[in-house]
Amino acid sequence: MLTQFEHFAVTAMMGKPDNPPRANGSLCFGSEWERSAFGMALALAKEGYFEWEDFRDELIDAIHIWETDHKLDDASWNYYDQWLAALERAIVKTGLASADEITAVLRE
Repeated sequence: MLTQFEHFAVTAMMGKPDNPPRANGSLCFGSEWERSAFGMALALAKEGYFEWEDFRDELIDAIHIWETDHKLDDASWNYYDQWLAALERAIVKTGLASADEITAVLRE
């Protein structure tokens, strides 16, 4: 069950270029890291570390960059790769962590 903030965040994205993948109306995650990245973005925005709309702008930008650098039918596409890139940029912009710190954690 979604909290009010989670419901707001997800429904704000419906029909937009950054709309999360769905299956039968429910959010669709291919692996646990995708679910974790989704939840982390929601939690950080809910706690006020960044505005949800600022995160969405980062996500739209990440999607645009990927589309610019790849063919649209490129099989390497993964929505949550772009989500993670947007989350990393949002975290760096807020000063929660540096890009180097994020890289070090992701290596572990």
